[in-house]
Amino acid sequence: MSTTRTIMKTFLATVLTLLMLAATSTVHAQPFAYISNQNSNNVSVIDTATNTVVATVAVGSSPAGVAVNTTGTRVYVVNQNDATVSVIDTSNNTVTGIVPVGVLPFAIAVNPALARAYVANRTSNTITVFDTTNNTFVATVTVGLTPYGVAVNPAGTFAYVTNQNSNNVSVIDTSN
Repeated sequence: MSTTRTIMKTFLATVLTLLMLAATSTVHAQPFAYISNQNSNNVSVIDTATNTVVATVAVGSSPAGVAVNTTGTRVYVVNQNDATVSVIDTSNNTVTGIVPVGVLPFAIAVNPALARAYVANRTSNTITVFDTTNNTFVATVTVGLTPYGVAVNPAGTFAYVTNQNSNNVSVIDTSN
């Protein structure tokens, strides 16, 4: 096996691992963790110092992926059956906005450098990009079959999407 091929396989394995970690349904907005409860259509807010539920926030139908902005002031929850994202204000744990996205959204990542969120829409094979300052649509990006996870690099310059049924990773240049 060539060195280039070995490096590429190692790179893809690392990206896939990071995406799987990003696709979990728990995020932290210090000192709280936000856990999606798919069958209850809500999010549990857990105080990580005491490991107790301090709030329950009603969101859309079948919540899955959860992401938090870099300042910890907003939590974004993907609602699979509604094709929406609920925006939670962490200061009072209330839903302050609903963002329409693609069909069967599953995962979400927030760009640490830009005011953008990236939502993996499994059935429409797309990524919905929206502006997190005003929760407005920015773009739809076509990716591989059944996007399952999404992550943004620390510089915010690229988004990586795992495509479950294509067995590949789409790389999105976030500048365009």
